[in-house]
Amino acid sequence: MSTDAQDLVSITVAHLGKQHTLSLPKDATITDLSEAINDELNVPPANQKITIPKTPMLKFPFKDPNLPLSPTPGYIVKLMGSTAKEAASISTAQEEASRRVNPRAGRSNQQKVSAYKTVDHKKAHEEALYTFQTLKPLPYLPNPSKSLQFLERLKNDVGIKKTMRDHQFTVGLLTEMNPVEHTQSNHEGTSRTLGLNRNQGEVIELRLRTDAYDGYRDYKTIRNTLCHELAHNVHGPHDRKFWDLCKQIEKEVDLATSSGRTIGEREEYYDGGHGEDVDDHGGWTGGEFVVGGSVAGGGGGLSRREVLAKAAEERMKRLREQQGGEGSGTGS
Repeated sequence: MSTDAQDLVSITVAHLGKQHTLSLPKDATITDLSEAINDELNVPPANQKITIPKTPMLKFPFKDPNLPLSPTPGYIVKLMGSTAKEAASISTAQEEASRRVNPRAGRSNQQKVSAYKTVDHKKAHEEALYTFQTLKPLPYLPNPSKSLQFLERLKNDVGIKKTMRDHQFTVGLLTEMNPVEHTQSNHEGTSRTLGLNRNQGEVIELRLRTDAYDGYRDYKTIRNTLCHELAHNVHGPHDRKFWDLCKQIEKEVDLATSSGRTIGEREEYYDGGHGEDVDDHGGWTGGEFVVGGSVAGGGGGLSRREVLAKAAEERMKRLREQQGGEGSGTGS
């Protein structure tokens, strides 16, 4: 972001019936404006409700922290929110009023005021910036809402959140991949791509589902695959630097998860199918995690069309087996 004096522009902020002029760079973002409001008007980000021309009301943490302001002549930003001093005064007045009515209520309100004062705004800002900006399941596969829940669990995983803050990773899109489109067979067997990183974090795809779409894979396996793909944000080739970073990220995620887990919380996410160990088997190519060996070409390989047909046959076979076993209550 430019900081030369000649590149500064004046932005008018209307707050509590008064107008304030803030100087910001021409390429300033909503985050820059929020920080300037905090510094010059003493309105903390958590209290701010900002309306800029032709844009809905914005509240912290911002959905798009890098939203450009693009000020024009007559550009006025409307701000709602109490200053830190006003918020403290209101809390103190409420506490005094409650204490007069009920002496024990004062202790409860004091706890609320203390909790307010300990909000980590820096951490909240970083979590809004270093994260997965968009989550998207495949709408044409069964139960996309369940895939979205799986993606949300990955995004909110305490270990994933911490490592993304620590390494300043921002991923534009986290989505799932269609198992059929990422399965190849040849004379050596079947290989399955578990993860894919496009353009160093622009898009990360993860294989969430089992081959027959009848369930989801082991959560920890998919999370380890995500760790691998996050390492590709920094290193493309699978060289020593890549593997060192990959193992570091895995350890960081495991440590943060184990320290933050509550009693009785399950680590695995299991819904049909079997979990897989995250092993390389020589199948990592071009940012993709492939299980089951290499996908080298050769005389015995199947075409993509043949793979799709074979997968459809397998699904039909599984379906018939499941229908035949309904009476005994067992499944594949």
